[in-house]
Amino acid sequence: MRLRVSALCPEDRQAWEALYRGYADFYRMPMEAATLQRVWQWIFDPNNRFFALIAKDQQDRGIGLMHYREMPSPIRGAMVGFLDDLYVDPMFRGQGVVELLFERLHQEAQVNGWPLVRWITAEDNLRARAVYQRLSEKTPWVTYQLSID
Repeated sequence: MRLRVSALCPEDRQAWEALYRGYADFYRMPMEAATLQRVWQWIFDPNNRFFALIAKDQQDRGIGLMHYREMPSPIRGAMVGFLDDLYVDPMFRGQGVVELLFERLHQEAQVNGWPLVRWITAEDNLRARAVYQRLSEKTPWVTYQLSID
């Protein structure tokens, strides 16, 4: 299977939306039209360092997505990358899509001068964690969240 990864473009809206809804469903998060529109605008806002990649199959169907952004790392005095969302259509898992997305993310990090890209995942997301173990190193950090009502 010939797969390719590229930056998201406006013509990818329908494929991106279907994939992002799949991602939200996986994490049991509601996905509203307003949220989709806001995230779509972030991706194409030149003043926002938020990016999206899309993986496509040989029929040009969207089969995977990745959202990532630039963020400051004060302790390093440098900007780093942060991977927010990664999703592959279940029909295409285990076919190298994630590896291709990470390969492109690595290239983007180099272009941006980021010394690292960090992310979090659900503890019970075992399939993804197995891939992450192969492609990266697990940090010793524990994540907390302060919810604001």
